[in-house]
Amino acid sequence: MKAKKSYGQHFLNNEVIAARIADSLLLTADYGDVIEVGPGQGVLTKYLLDRLFVLYAVEADQDMVAHLKVHYPNLEPRLVHKDFLKLQLEELVGNRPFAIIGNFPYNISSQIVFKMLDYKAQVPELVGMFQKEMAERVVAPPGGKDYGVISALVQAFYEGKLLFSVKAGHFNPPPKVTSAVIRLTRKENQELGCDPKLYTKVVKQAFSQRRKMLRNTMKSFLGDHAMLKEAFFELRPERLGVSEFVNLTNRISNELEEQKLIQNQH
Repeated sequence: MKAKKSYGQHFLNNEVIAARIADSLLLTADYGDVIEVGPGQGVLTKYLLDRLFVLYAVEADQDMVAHLKVHYPNLEPRLVHKDFLKLQLEELVGNRPFAIIGNFPYNISSQIVFKMLDYKAQVPELVGMFQKEMAERVVAPPGGKDYGVISALVQAFYEGKLLFSVKAGHFNPPPKVTSAVIRLTRKENQELGCDPKLYTKVVKQAFSQRRKMLRNTMKSFLGDHAMLKEAFFELRPERLGVSEFVNLTNRISNELEEQKLIQNQH
């Protein structure tokens, strides 16, 4: 089975690492369904099949689907030949909670994380293999160059942990990068404390020009408002943790509401 560049395939060929990824699921939350994204030849799948949960495998590549049907026939009723990013996940699991796991194709790994956020009410946990650089960005604390949009959006709802790195030689074909496995565990308190849609807009706008101070990037929300003269707005976005972004979002929300009231009065 040859890997296809179009699917970003690099097949893990180390059984010990595959077992370790499967064992990284905490399974402490009350869920009975797990979705594996991009099972490929099934090296991870085999370590997930005998668990207590119901496993769904979502694979876009027809050749891999055919391979899995032959080698893992008991998976077939829950083997889904679709693009994970285009799949309505409620078609598989309804409104039940479920975990996500996989050796993710690197070309769509960030999109898988954003899809998890769309389903955060149902996803208590994600375990995934990423390009190490991406893995570090997802779990990076504020203050450094790795911290960015995906960090601030994920960490609003999930605790992230980089579990271990995987060298290129453990894949066929070997990627040009080191890989890493991370676990994201949803926070017990899912209330962000601000409008989550506006929070996302504020974070994205702040990092749209990450070298600029908030004084410049927040003008799109606040115009020339006097608050932009505060010392806080001299900060660059990587200095703000989730709580600071929440406070900023609430201040912007209050200002937008005031502007709306004034407009309505006129």
